[in-house]
Amino acid sequence: MLEGSLFISRAKDSIFQNSKPVLSQSSNVPTKTPTGLLNTQPNQNVRRSSRLFSSHSVKENNKSPTRNKFVTPKSPSRKTKQRLTKNISKNFQNLEQGRSETITSDAKTEKNLSNSSGENCIQQAMLLQKHSTDGLMNLLRTIGQAYVALSSYECQTTVQILSSLPLNQFETSWVYCLMGVAYFEMSDYESSIKYFQMVHSQDPHRLECMDIYSTALWHLQKEVALSALAHDLINTNRNHPITWCVSGNCFSLHKEHDTAIKFFQRAVQVDPKFHYAYTLLGHEYITTEELDKAMSCFWNAVRINPRHYNAWFGVGTIYSKQERYSLAEWNYSRALSINPKSSVILCHIGMVQHALKQTDKALATFNRAIANNPKSALCKFHRGSIYFALGRHAEALKELEELKVIVPKESSVYYLIGKVHKKMGNTDLALQYFSWATDLDPKGASSQIKEAFDPAIGLNNDLLESPQTPPTPIYPPGSINLGSEGEMHNHGMIFDGPADDSVDSVFD
Repeated sequence: MLEGSLFISRAKDSIFQNSKPVLSQSSNVPTKTPTGLLNTQPNQNVRRSSRLFSSHSVKENNKSPTRNKFVTPKSPSRKTKQRLTKNISKNFQNLEQGRSETITSDAKTEKNLSNSSGENCIQQAMLLQKHSTDGLMNLLRTIGQAYVALSSYECQTTVQILSSLPLNQFETSWVYCLMGVAYFEMSDYESSIKYFQMVHSQDPHRLECMDIYSTALWHLQKEVALSALAHDLINTNRNHPITWCVSGNCFSLHKEHDTAIKFFQRAVQVDPKFHYAYTLLGHEYITTEELDKAMSCFWNAVRINPRHYNAWFGVGTIYSKQERYSLAEWNYSRALSINPKSSVILCHIGMVQHALKQTDKALATFNRAIANNPKSALCKFHRGSIYFALGRHAEALKELEELKVIVPKESSVYYLIGKVHKKMGNTDLALQYFSWATDLDPKGASSQIKEAFDPAIGLNNDLLESPQTPPTPIYPPGSINLGSEGEMHNHGMIFDGPADDSVDSVFD
C-alpha cells in the first residue's frame, strides 16, 4: 500500500516536472523546448503523456498561424449546390449557344464566300467556254466557207478566206493543200508548187493532193522534183493509187507514154473507184492515138464521179479530134457547167465555135476566157488568130506582141507574127520572125514557112484563115501534151480541178 502511494506520487512529480507553464503555451510567448532529456536518453521509453505534450505534437487548441492550413473547408448546403448547379448549367448553355452562333455565322460567312467564289468561277468558266465555243465555231465557219468556195471553183475567194485564218490554223497541212489546189485551179503553178512543197516537207507521209502536186510539176517540166516526189511516195506507200499516178506523170514527162500507161493502169487496179486515174489514163491513150480506149476511160471516170468535169472535157477532146464539133461543144459545155470559171474550157469552146464558123460567138467566148485569166497564153493566141482571120491585123499584132512577153520561147507565136507582117506587106519583118521561129523549132516551123511563101505547097490555104482547120495551139512553157493536162483530183474531197492552159491541140 505504501509502495503504491510512493509510485503514484513519483509519477505526479515527474509529470509536473516535465510540464510547461500554462502561460508558456500561448502563441505570443516564444519558448524553448527542453530536449535534453530526450536527447540524453534515446533508449528510454517515453511516456504517452510526454509524447502528447512534446514539441512535435499538435494540440487541439493550438492557435498557430498554420492552423488554417489544415482546416477542412465546410461543404456548401444543398440549396447552394442547386443554385451553383443552375448557374453553371446556365453559363454552359450560354457559352454553347454563343459558340454555336459563332460557328453558324462563320459557316454562313464561309458559305457565302464559297458561293460567291463558286459563282464567279462558274461565270468565268461559262465565259471562257462561250469564247472558246464562239472561236471554234468561227474557225469552222471560215474553213467551211473556203471549202464551199473551192467546191464551186471560186478560187480567188477561197484564197482570200483562207488567208484570213489565224496563223496557227493557216500553217497546217490541210489548209496548205487547199491553197495549193486553189492556185492550181487558177493555173498559177508556181504558187501551187510552193504550198505543196510546204505540205510535203511538213508531212512527208501525206499522200492527199500529191497527185495534183505532180501535175503542177509536170506542167512546169520540173523533172528532177517530180522524180524525187515519185521516189518518196514509193518509199511511203507503193500500194496507193496516188503513188502510181505520180509515177505515171513522171514517165509521161519523160515522153515514155507506154510506161506511163502501165502505171496508170496499175493505179486503176489498186483502186477501181479512183476516177482521176481513169482520166490520166484516157489522156495518155489520146497521146498514143488510141481514141476508143481513151473514150472508155473517160466514161468510167464519169460513171464513178459525174462531177469530175475533166472526164467530160476529155470526151469533148476526142470528139474534136474526130471533127465532130457539135458533140465536142456539148461535152465542153457540160464540163463548163460544173466549172464555170475555167478559162481553158472556155478557150476550147471558142475553138470549136470558130471551127463551126461561129466567129463572133467564138470571139466573145475568148474574151470571157481572158477576163477570167488575163495571162492565159492559149486564149490570147487563139484570139489573135481570130483577129488575123478577120483581117484585123493591128489588133492581132498587138495581141501577139503581148503574148510574146508571156511565152518568149514559143515558135508558133513568132511564126504567126511573121504571117501578120507578111499580110501587112512588111516582108523584112516577116522574114525576121520566120527565122526566129525556125531557130526555136527547126522541124516544126520549116514546113509552115514554106507554105507561107509558096501557096502551091500549102494548096493555097492558110491554116489560120480556114475556120474548118483552126490553128494549132501553142504550148506555154511547162506544157507537153494532153496526158495529165489540166486535170486534178483532190482525193477525199468532193471537187475536181479544172483543165489548164497547157492543153494539147484539139485540132491536130
